[in-house]
Parts: sequence; structure tokens; C-alpha cells
Amino acid sequence: MAISDQLPQGDVAALRSKWGWFVLLGVALTVLGIVAAGNLLVATVASVYFVGWLMILAGVFEIIHAFGVKNWGGFLLWLLGGVLYIVAGFLAFSNPLLASAILTLFLAASLVASGLMRIWMGIKGKGMLASWGWIVAAGVVTLLAGIVIAIGWPVNSLIVLGAFLAIDLIFQGITYIAFGFGLRKAA
Repeated sequence: MAISDQLPQGDVAALRSKWGWFVLLGVALTVLGIVAAGNLLVATVASVYFVGWLMILAGVFEIIHAFGVKNWGGFLLWLLGGVLYIVAGFLAFSNPLLASAILTLFLAASLVASGLMRIWMGIKGKGMLASWGWIVAAGVVTLLAGIVIAIGWPVNSLIVLGAFLAIDLIFQGITYIAFGFGLRKAA
């Protein structure tokens, strides 16, 4: 299905004139992904710092929220949650290698849980969905990725997050490049 079939005609025309920017963004993301893949430890630390900043921001917003809902009776819990987020964010900055180990363990656990859930959903949908086998296969791949990460933990925590970041940047870059060239060809 072509891009022009999925978007209203005015949107395609507006985007088509910007196709080069999508390609440029895609090239930049792909290059950043290749750089990240070249030094996974630095990419892992960058990922941890990013998560740390997100935790600090979430904590600030949660504290602001606590003062906004004082009369709900949960003020202290909201305030405590915000403070804990901020503390966790600063701990990620003070010891990024420990934070990467913790985040990698959480990643492994979430992949295992997600894989098991997909397998269960696929098997449960066997009689209803023609694609149930693909759902089970995706669950098996996700489950195996989680197990491989868990088996290599904590040693692999120095590279896993960086590898995920590098792979994501490369695939996002390729996607934007393809989208940009697709827009260029759109009628």
C-alpha cells in the first residue's frame, strides 16, 4: 500500500515537499546508531543517563502533582513517590554501571514476561486467529531474548542497553530514509 493511499491528499503534498528532511533525519539516526554500536559501553551509559533524567523529571512532576491534589488525602504518598523518583534519578547519575545492571535485569524480566504472555495469547487464539502461530513465534523469540539476557547478567549489563539503543537508532534511521524516499515517489 502506497503512502498516498494512507494519508489525505493534502497531507501527502505537504509531506512530499519535506521528503529530503526525512531522509536526512534517517541518515543522522543511522550514523548515530552505528557510532553507538561502535562503543556499546558509552551507549549504555548514555541510556542510563537518559533514564536518570526521565526519572528526575517524573519526580518533579509528581511532587508538583502532590501539591495540586493536597485535599485528596494521598499528598504524602504522591510527595514520597516524587522524592523517590528524584533520588533514583540521581543514583543513576552517581553510579551508572550499577543502574545499567538493574535496568538490564528489569529488561530481561520484562522480556521473559512479555514472551510468556505472547505465547499464551497465541495459543489461546489458536481457534480464532489464522496468525496465531506468528504470535507464538514472536513470543518465543521475546522469551529467548529475555533468557539470554538473564543468563549473561550482570556481565552483559555493560552492553545490553547500548546494543538496544544502537539497534533502535539504526532501524529508526532506515525507516525514516525509506519513508522519505517513499514520499518522494508519492504522486
